Amino acid sequence: MKIEKTDAQWRELLAAKNAESVAFEVTRKAATERPFTGKYESHWEDGSYHCMCCNAKLFDSDTKFDAHCGWPSFSQAAEENAITEIRDTSHGMVRTETVCSQCGAHLGHVFDDGPSPTGLRYCMNSASLDFSPKK
Repeated sequence: MKIEKTDAQWRELLAAKNAESVAFEVTRKAATERPFTGKYESHWEDGSYHCMCCNAKLFDSDTKFDAHCGWPSFSQAAEENAITEIRDTSHGMVRTETVCSQCGAHLGHVFDDGPSPTGLRYCMNSASLDFSPKK
């Protein structure tokens, strides 16, 4: 069942989690953080990345790679149904938007220029992610 909240409830939840100041605009309004500014862009600790809004597991650190694009990039999702893909025709482009399957938070976009074996590059906003170190 998809998690639904009002904008006020999402703002309150993100504030309680000390999320980045752009987290609401990114996750709930599909904004994009500026490249090379996100806290996970050059973060290489072992662990897992979760949705900032609902804590659903999205990516494992062993699938993270440096795409030199300015945003954290992953070659595959942690779980088959963790991420929902949506055709995005905004800004005069055709892209594939990625959202959290559990709460609908905007995460970023997926492109087909990633490394083997998937060939995918999940280009994510750090503000959409929360990191859990490996124990």
